[in-house]
Amino acid sequence: MSKYLDGIVNSLSFQESKTKLPPPIRWLGDKVEIIDQSLLPHTEKYISSNNYRQVCEWIKSLRIRGAPAIGIAAAYAAALAAFELGCHDKISPDLKLALEEIAGARPTAVNLKNAIDRLLKLDLKGKKVGEAFLSEAHKILEEETNACITIGQYGNLLVPDQAVIHTHCHTGGLATGGYGTALGVIRAAHESGKKILVIVDETRPLLQGSRLTTWELQKLGIKFKLIVDGAAGIAMRKFGVNMVITGADRIASNGDTANKVGTYNLSVLSKEHGIPFYIAAPSSSFDLSTPSGEKIPIEERGADEIVSFGKCKVAPDGIETYSPAFDITPADNITAFITERGIIKRPFSENIKRMLQ
Repeated sequence: MSKYLDGIVNSLSFQESKTKLPPPIRWLGDKVEIIDQSLLPHTEKYISSNNYRQVCEWIKSLRIRGAPAIGIAAAYAAALAAFELGCHDKISPDLKLALEEIAGARPTAVNLKNAIDRLLKLDLKGKKVGEAFLSEAHKILEEETNACITIGQYGNLLVPDQAVIHTHCHTGGLATGGYGTALGVIRAAHESGKKILVIVDETRPLLQGSRLTTWELQKLGIKFKLIVDGAAGIAMRKFGVNMVITGADRIASNGDTANKVGTYNLSVLSKEHGIPFYIAAPSSSFDLSTPSGEKIPIEERGADEIVSFGKCKVAPDGIETYSPAFDITPADNITAFITERGIIKRPFSENIKRMLQ
């Protein structure tokens, strides 16, 4: 193991939790199926389609979300597009346009683009494109799932017994291949017998924390408290938070990280309170082609997500809004990255490059 990776995992064997979470995405012979995250926590409904455009709509509308999960969905969407267009051993102009559409479904998370780039690099000679894409999509799903399990085991090395862990947005099985990144660390700590308390931000405006994170933690039997985003500072003091762990949608080569809006605020509060701030993410979320956070495109969402709460309007008509889906946490605010290849500490610019080699 390279010296820049801090910590050693003695065993990468994984014993499933007695509590099963539903798989976030799966292939059903000739179509892809997802659990509709927009309906959770009260309705657990699977939806399916054999149309790549429908999968793109799911990604855009957050029916499936989370950087690793939408990368997996993109790979399956590409396979559907290839089957629909009947490509044999090369990518036709129409398929190329479809792949560009899939890659652009959401701009910030690099996993989506990485999945499509990976498919474009396949040797297709003598192969049906759809079958080749589908086989690679299965591999991406398996790799992402295994990566999260390993992230959990590395991260568990950092978690003390009686830990109070603050997290933001949702980073569990639904957002990945089925285990989780930041929540994967929390899950691994719980499964190892450690007593932990999780402080969960509601994560406005779409409430991924209150709708999804609490849903998973409750199913897994992990103790938590839900708070409004604005209570993060007082919660750190009141409950003695001793570590913050979030996920990431894209990590620049210098360590600057894009994640759900509000993550930057949490990193500043962590720094003020002297609390370690960790990012848990697979290697597929790192982007060496992006030098810093300033170059990461930030998706902006529609005004309806913040002028309404559910179906209830909570703001006057005709007002101006600013609704970024993500923000940038500077590398200076991050203690370390927890990846499936190990724990990456400073200097980030040097060690991230080594990790990806």
